[in-house]
Amino acid sequence: MLGGIGVQELLLIFLVALLLFGSNKIPEIARSLGKGITEFKKAMDATKNEISRSIEEAPPPRNAPERPVATKPGVLDSVPGNSSPNILPPPQDPLPPA
Repeated sequence: MLGGIGVQELLLIFLVALLLFGSNKIPEIARSLGKGITEFKKAMDATKNEISRSIEEAPPPRNAPERPVATKPGVLDSVPGNSSPNILPPPQDPLPPA
């Protein structure tokens, strides 16, 4: 029936709820539960619409600026906005002096 809950289990749950809350409170609880579920669904729809709208209105991605290349060995290679500049070491000779 409802995911393994039979008629007897449903009657037992209803009886316990009736004993705990009384016959006057059960309609109020059901009404407030229904309103809460409705508000939750409205909030979910609003969130989905907002996400969809922001995706559709998103600006195209900008290309990253190219990093300047050092022209001489050991010259400071800095990028605007980069607080830690890279210092390129001088090239090493592949053969030792004879």
